[in-house]
Amino acid sequence: MAEEKIGTGRRKTSVASVRVRPGSGVVTVNGRKFEDYFTLPLQRDTVLAPMKKFSNPEKFDLIVRVKGGGVEAQVIAARLGIARALLKGDVSLRGSLKAIGFLTRDSRKKERKKYGLRKARKRSQFSKR
Repeated sequence: MAEEKIGTGRRKTSVASVRVRPGSGVVTVNGRKFEDYFTLPLQRDTVLAPMKKFSNPEKFDLIVRVKGGGVEAQVIAARLGIARALLKGDVSLRGSLKAIGFLTRDSRKKERKKYGLRKARKRSQFSKR
């Protein structure tokens, strides 16, 4: 992978755009340091899982732009974006990335609220008398 590759990942309402370019292993998220944006080690490990599994993370710089949703949805969106960017660099990784589930887009979204109800499915309590 000689030049920059771009991958997009989504989860709920989060959208992550990831740029993978040759470098020294620097990861920036929305212009901030990786450790400052994703504070929990589990979140950082989840984001970098495709890199650690299939390539050397110290050989690439990652520029991640995420917006929308919560932090956990942004983590999964960034992971999908990294996996898709790696796939553009090396197509032979497709089978192994797919087997682990890194290329699967989680399509679940919040159900809309319906009129006459308190939430999407919650009703007001039924009173017999």
